[in-house]
Amino acid sequence: MSLADEQVDRHASITDPHGLTPRRPGWNISLLPALLVCLSALFLFALEWRPVGYLTMAAGIALCTWLDRVLLRDLLLIATGIIIVSTVSVRANVSWANVLLLGTVLTMAVAVPYLLSRFGYGDHAIRFQWLSGERWTRGMIAYLVAVPAIGWLVLPAYFVRSGTYLNWPPLADWTEVARFFVGVNYMGSWDEFFFICTVFALLARHFSFVFANLLQAIVFVSFLWELGYQSWGPALTIPFALLQAYLFLKTRSLLYVLCVHLLFDVVVFLSILHARYPDRLPIFWYGS
Repeated sequence: MSLADEQVDRHASITDPHGLTPRRPGWNISLLPALLVCLSALFLFALEWRPVGYLTMAAGIALCTWLDRVLLRDLLLIATGIIIVSTVSVRANVSWANVLLLGTVLTMAVAVPYLLSRFGYGDHAIRFQWLSGERWTRGMIAYLVAVPAIGWLVLPAYFVRSGTYLNWPPLADWTEVARFFVGVNYMGSWDEFFFICTVFALLARHFSFVFANLLQAIVFVSFLWELGYQSWGPALTIPFALLQAYLFLKTRSLLYVLCVHLLFDVVVFLSILHARYPDRLPIFWYGS
């Protein structure tokens, strides 16, 4: 790519600070390095094949250096965040030491790409826009009501019947329950800051919504698999990841997608408690 082309793309990134108008809509060769970088998350998180994951990421970055220097800038930010997360296990653990370690690492995975973008590149590609300035519609409010209702119907059956609730700690006393509640809410919030406001927003600068959404979902779902959403969990997490990016695109409101996610995660929290202690929390019905 010529210097003139890079300057044009640079200008576009400034005039479209939300990064949701793609440079290259439709199928194009630059999707290949982006796919490799996102697929690295599958190896790093879901399969836990660390060497394969890092090699896949390196191949994507190397290919992007040759194909698309403008995309390279943003892929490096995504890769940086993924690498930071990969330095620790994200399997559920509510010990004080793990809560502190994981909280620090995940915070850095959001903060470092943001700081590099803002002060290294001098742009606003990563933004945490809480409100769009428009009133929430009746449909948006209705969906907020529907989300926990859907979770109440689906999540207990998933956790209990698949046995995946065992991927979370036994929660032996109230302090562990409290840390688990805080952890669930922190993790749900972090998901939106990283996968949507960082990974999706950066990819959406370059590719059409469909491609950017599918790519971020690979990273999102791979992370959730390591976290504990295994067995047939992807049947739930894939639609959720895709839908969250869609809601972000339509509402331009981080607050709204956070509300959706945290309402769902309240039911996640209650469902896992119920699976551990069904007699103490008999608030769900999911058949025999």
